[in-house]
Amino acid sequence: MTSNSLSPTLSAEAGNPVWSPDGPVGATTSPSYVLRPLPFPAVHLSEEGHLGAWQELNRRATIPHCIANVESSGALDNFRRLVGESDADFKGFWFQDTDLYKTLEAVGWEAGRTGEEPWTDYLREMGALLEKVQLPDGYLNTWVQGVEPDNRWAKLQWSHELYTAGHLLQAAVAIARSTGNSSIPQVARRIADLLVETMGEGGRDLIDGHPEVETALVELYRLTGESKYLETANRQLELRGHGLMPDDRFGRQYFQDHLPIREAAKEATGHAVRQIYLATGVTDVYLENGDPTLLESAESLWDSVFYEKAYLTGALGSRHRDEAFGDPYELPSDRAYAETCASIASFHWNWRLLLATGQGKYAEEMERALYNGIAVSTSAAGDSFFYSNPLQLRTGHDGSTEDAPSERLSWYACACCPPNLARLVASLHHYVATHDDEGIQVHLYGDGELDFTADALGGAVKLETRTSYPWNEQVDIDVSAGAGEWTLSLRLPAWCDGARLTVGDEEIDATPDSAGYVRIRRNWEGTTAVTLLLPMPARIIAANPRVDAIRGSVALAKGPVIFCLEQHDQDHGVVLEDLRIDPTAPIRESAPAQDAGGLAGVPTVLKVAGHVAEPAARDLYAPAPKVQGSERRSTELTAIPYFRWANRGEGAMRVWIPTA
Repeated sequence: MTSNSLSPTLSAEAGNPVWSPDGPVGATTSPSYVLRPLPFPAVHLSEEGHLGAWQELNRRATIPHCIANVESSGALDNFRRLVGESDADFKGFWFQDTDLYKTLEAVGWEAGRTGEEPWTDYLREMGALLEKVQLPDGYLNTWVQGVEPDNRWAKLQWSHELYTAGHLLQAAVAIARSTGNSSIPQVARRIADLLVETMGEGGRDLIDGHPEVETALVELYRLTGESKYLETANRQLELRGHGLMPDDRFGRQYFQDHLPIREAAKEATGHAVRQIYLATGVTDVYLENGDPTLLESAESLWDSVFYEKAYLTGALGSRHRDEAFGDPYELPSDRAYAETCASIASFHWNWRLLLATGQGKYAEEMERALYNGIAVSTSAAGDSFFYSNPLQLRTGHDGSTEDAPSERLSWYACACCPPNLARLVASLHHYVATHDDEGIQVHLYGDGELDFTADALGGAVKLETRTSYPWNEQVDIDVSAGAGEWTLSLRLPAWCDGARLTVGDEEIDATPDSAGYVRIRRNWEGTTAVTLLLPMPARIIAANPRVDAIRGSVALAKGPVIFCLEQHDQDHGVVLEDLRIDPTAPIRESAPAQDAGGLAGVPTVLKVAGHVAEPAARDLYAPAPKVQGSERRSTELTAIPYFRWANRGEGAMRVWIPTA
């Protein structure tokens, strides 16, 4: 198969990359795409906007922080020791190499985003190191090479050899598409060819305990046009569920090997990140080979996740023991595992489902995760992080260990999340909009510009967006285009009632279609002003009564942003667990207090009436009237955006608030 017109080739002989305009998902000519990604440079997010400011923070603070910690953690010495450049012992987990690979991917996308390459020397140095460490047959894994050289592919339930290789492939794709570095893509191509030879068609029946290589192989196929990578990705999917993993202490569900992928789609189970990475691979393979049973299984699994097992913040995974999904509606707030990487995986999966179907519900979940379950993981300074993201932290919580800290930490022994965040945020603009033969679709609203040229649109099109979203309801878009009739589609969030739309001087019907979009078809010649109003009054949210852990409680939200109570903002001396909300009271919006440090970029907090209640008895259990006690006094509750909690020191927090 030849490479498609939007992707570069990667020479089979030399592995030399040719720059291309593609981003993390490079659409091919496959007819399975309902929507197609825009070229990676097509969208620029302004630093004045919420998303653009996050990208700038990522460039200025998070990526350099990851580079420094990959060095200080010993991850780089794990490579150097194999070529005599370090005498340090191996440090970290068996998948420690991925800290470097995800950081390299972030650097690649950042170079493509800004057109600058501040880390050119770093990429050159890392490429040279990888070339020296890689074995002649293409194998590369510092744990196996340095600690268990006789156990290549022998302990795949825990060794993460394919998972680690997958992150190298994704880093190589980013670097090939955005920089002039050729050594890292060459290294990746060699290990990919080894994977094909070892476990491709006619090879050994081997799968990894941690899915990820499937989606990476598909992306390498998109980059190179080499069908063997797609075929090997598909084979990896089809080998799942046939007992290739041992029945370990967490069961085969943990490794996603309990049932074949189509049968397993009835219920999300096992390790949350592994489950969603596998689903992402399923959707990726569908996009390229068009097997309808793969899309059906992905959509079935999505229903299980988002109708029964997702937190209000978009976070996934309710069990600490195995970082896993629980039973349907098992969503405890204080014991939520809600791993950052699971929210990032969800974002990637929903993007691919959006491309496959054009349905706005997938963009809705991208937005929910982005502004809440993903954003909360990073500090306002961009250099400390949460691994798990509970929806409640109790008064007196012991946060002395990194397994359940009270504040974000600079780094972790298992540091999968920080560089994962860095690579996503560096490519965030890639997910704002798409195109098809009918026009352009806008899914995420952010201050910035979109420039795109296509024959179907009559040539060059420019969209200049001015908005303070998600804090303000107004989105202004100036559309500049040549002569040509096409459709501009704007997503109307499910939480929004009464949207209004003005095109030029004409107010038009803003009723969304079945996919969740309002469609504007016209000849756009010249410059046309479009104004979309998305009313976002603060609102109260209740949970399905089957979610026992939060029965009798409500949450506060404004637009896509979930709010929480944090101890710092409540009346002095009040224990957070004693607060009750009056769900019938009006919600007042207010600017944060001037001394509310740590709320960077937050223009709005919410105020609502409530009560302070204390049990009448100190007994842990007593007759109902005594335990229930009485409401002691009225108070005003102050809620801040959930993603900004724990930026002002330790203190209790909760999203779900008991009603008075």
